[in-house]
Amino acid sequence: MPGIATLAAEVTNVSKHCFWLLLDDEELAIQFSEFPWFKSATIERLSEIERPTENHLYWPELDVDLSVESIRKPEDFPLISKVLA
Repeated sequence: MPGIATLAAEVTNVSKHCFWLLLDDEELAIQFSEFPWFKSATIERLSEIERPTENHLYWPELDVDLSVESIRKPEDFPLISKVLA
């Protein structure tokens, strides 16, 4: 019987400027300056990631939804959060 495919996402490193997220075989840096919702989050909350689809990430404890493409190319998504601006 074949296994169930899962879409895993894992935090691999955290610094004061960003955190790195491993998606399949790609590692992406999520800059706190571009994604301020994560800046004061605990490592535990950063690490609680759901990936309902290949291009959708959700942090339930932070109530943050992001498309993977917005992390790859934030310049293509010019809306800026006013939360910490």
